Amino acid sequence: MPTPRRHTEVFPVEAGDIDELGHVNNLVYLRWVQEVAIAHWRSAARAQDQAGLVWVVVRHEIDYVMPALAGDAVVARTWVERWGRATSDRHTEFRRKSDDEVLARARTVWCALDPATGRPMRVTDDTRAPFLEES
Repeated sequence: MPTPRRHTEVFPVEAGDIDELGHVNNLVYLRWVQEVAIAHWRSAARAQDQAGLVWVVVRHEIDYVMPALAGDAVVARTWVERWGRATSDRHTEFRRKSDDEVLARARTVWCALDPATGRPMRVTDDTRAPFLEES
């Protein structure tokens, strides 16, 4: 099984990210999941794939391990663990930059759609290739 290629982004925790409990709100993690996934797609996918298909979320699962606080920088690392015919099973791990503590882990199932019809479309080996380490 090929090794997934990872993509990393760093998110500063801003005042508006903090909820009434004093830590990063759950919805912020969802936004970060989406932002790091989109950045990964845009940095790795071939131009014809970026133009020829779009991705939508089918499912999110997030496990919160410890809180992120105001002033933290959060490192988000994402990769596609498994590919289906029209889906990808993407994982994202969040760590605090200052001490490398795991803050949360997410699993998101994305579905590839034909942008013209809005219907699921098959993901080819050529589309998958940039998201796998070369052997």
